Amino acid sequence: MWREKSRIMLRTLKDLTLPIAMLIGILFHRTVAPWAFLTPYCLFVMLLLTFTKMSPGEVRIRPLHGWMLLIQLVGCMLVYGVLRFFDPVVAESALICVLAPTATSAVVITGMLGGSIAFLAACILITNLGLVIAAPVIFSLLGTHSQLPFWEAFFFVFRQVFLLLILPMLCAWFMRRFTPRLHNRLMKLHKLSFYLWAAALAILTGKIIVFLIDQEQPSYHTEIFIGVVSLAICIVQFMLGRWLGHRYGDVVSAGQGLGQKNTILAIWMAQSYLNPVASIGPAMYVIWQNCINSYQLWLKRKRDT
Repeated sequence: MWREKSRIMLRTLKDLTLPIAMLIGILFHRTVAPWAFLTPYCLFVMLLLTFTKMSPGEVRIRPLHGWMLLIQLVGCMLVYGVLRFFDPVVAESALICVLAPTATSAVVITGMLGGSIAFLAACILITNLGLVIAAPVIFSLLGTHSQLPFWEAFFFVFRQVFLLLILPMLCAWFMRRFTPRLHNRLMKLHKLSFYLWAAALAILTGKIIVFLIDQEQPSYHTEIFIGVVSLAICIVQFMLGRWLGHRYGDVVSAGQGLGQKNTILAIWMAQSYLNPVASIGPAMYVIWQNCINSYQLWLKRKRDT
């Protein structure tokens, strides 16, 4: 009886890990925000552990990737075109929430939900490449506040993708080939990646709260509107991704690939090349997408048990 109760309590705590992490970030934002420099290291380790379950031959480009890239590039222009008549800043915020590529952390959540890690790895590469090529063209057509130098954007995105996706993937494959014992030990630790992501999420949430509090001359009416729009976009992208995945037989992976965004990159681009207030959209998107992730993980565990 006691063991059963303990097991239920542990399962409940695991279901609430991501919401608890975000709550810690909100309540203790001044404490956790200075630790933001640790986030890339957490992401590297958790992706290294996740990629130990994947072999090189599994990474392939599929037609579904093409549809997701099309939604990313065309969808951002559509939402901008609709919302610019209501508020140009809200329109820019919505644009960057759609244009942002798939998050590297999506690999971890996808693996936990039973999706294809290899599909997500290819999706991250394709959507980041699409962003690098399309962003300078899109921003120049919109006549935004600053021109986007192609090579500056390229090297910023390449550095992120290489350090947080390609390098841990290569390390995992190297160990699979040359140090199988170490590889097998790391495979047994792959569940640790979820808790590393929870720690990174707490830090990231705290950093976002500090950013919102410390901003100069806030316009709360506009920011609330941006938050609502980013929530709507987040829900639609998850649902659209799952709908496409249903047609191609990969519901979980497509939903995460289209819905879970690289918000750190999106915030940087918004602050550098759009109205800085537009960066609140991807900042709020972090909270919305992880609320959805928490709900999906809870549903999966409920089905499994």
